[in-house]
Amino acid sequence: MFSLPITTQPSIGRLAARLSGLVRARLWLQVLVAMAIGVGLGMAIGPTGGWLAPDMALLVSNWLAMPGYLFLAMVQMIVIPLVVASIILGMTSSRDLQQLRSMGLRTGLFFLFTTVVAALLGLGMALVVQPGDYLQVAQLPASAATQAAAQAPSLATLPTQLVRIVPTNPLQASVEQNMLQVVVFSIFVGVALVTMERKLAQPLLDLLGAVQEVSMVVVRWAMYLVPAAVLGLMTQLTARMGLDALLGMGVYVATVLGALLLAFAFLMGVYALGRRRSPWAFLRGCRDVLLLAFSTSSSAAVMPLTIRTAEEALGVRPGVSRFVIPLGTTINMAGTALYQVIATLFLAQVYQVDVGLSGLLLVVVLAVGASIGSPGTPGVGIVILAMMLGTVGIPAEGIALIIGVDRILDMSRTTLNVAGDLVAASVIDESMGVVAPEATTLPGETAPLG
Repeated sequence: MFSLPITTQPSIGRLAARLSGLVRARLWLQVLVAMAIGVGLGMAIGPTGGWLAPDMALLVSNWLAMPGYLFLAMVQMIVIPLVVASIILGMTSSRDLQQLRSMGLRTGLFFLFTTVVAALLGLGMALVVQPGDYLQVAQLPASAATQAAAQAPSLATLPTQLVRIVPTNPLQASVEQNMLQVVVFSIFVGVALVTMERKLAQPLLDLLGAVQEVSMVVVRWAMYLVPAAVLGLMTQLTARMGLDALLGMGVYVATVLGALLLAFAFLMGVYALGRRRSPWAFLRGCRDVLLLAFSTSSSAAVMPLTIRTAEEALGVRPGVSRFVIPLGTTINMAGTALYQVIATLFLAQVYQVDVGLSGLLLVVVLAVGASIGSPGTPGVGIVILAMMLGTVGIPAEGIALIIGVDRILDMSRTTLNVAGDLVAASVIDESMGVVAPEATTLPGETAPLG
């Protein structure tokens, strides 16, 4: 195989430093304050306080929520080029194809294992607590479940679904934000670049480095909107739902947060066993990036800081971190899978839909499958959940019951997803054993491959 000098993502350090500045500015505290103000303002202008007429409250809350929708749009706009550039550059930082195959297999199995465990933890918590029993709405007619079940995937269609993972039109996959197809395309391009002659591959790698830099500049601009975004969205949702409905959702929120804590404890156990280091050291080293993930609700937005944290605080080699973490940002959504299971069963309990054992298994499988390849952007969990509810006979309008409290849950499950990426990078780095030391490079330099 030809030797290939690659651009080693010189922008990672600068981008991570910019994101670290948001932590030093206590963005997470600004977000919590904005949430409290938003809830109070929403109560005042909504049905609870009645300061404004319903039509005027709707108008005011919609304008206040505009920064939130702008933030979501900016992150969703840039997530495709950011993920593509990061995965390809991470793959080409690997030593050779053999190491890439080994690392890719271990990464995929690790992410699948942790996502399944998280989904099962969510299933167990929802069955034990039964949060939907505390908020009864209405019982559906029996025909609703039958009609929705007809749309469930079958074993006969599985081969076709597997083939569709490979995009026939990468541009269409990007437009539709089919992240699994985007990841597969990026992996193909990355493997091809590793095997190419240096003079042919280097121009594309330089271009991807510039794309990554541009993407993170846009992300940095979006970060300035976060406090205003949270305040506006919480005001809008509280004004629409009212305080009584939010209080009635307290058991559901506590159930999800409790399951997320259990999943986080499981990850800390995996880290202690796989890396043979103390979980307390992990928490100390990763505190900043976890706080930023909580503040932004976007694993994609904090990815440069996640990579730097893995390399500097956890001692992960760049060749591992810059492949595992960009890939994990897209396919490691353990927190999202856990949330989807609990949310689906919660709404089934609210609407008194008897899911049954086969339905429970289907919910777990769909949650795991749907979470893999979903973009690491705020609010994506709600979008995926809407696609799952019909399979167990739950009306899509049930989402209106939980969207009001989704912001705090989105922030929490994003924190779990980022922690999972860091644990994965650490454990896989340990499992790869001792390899030849990687060349250290300064920004703008290149490192040999092969």
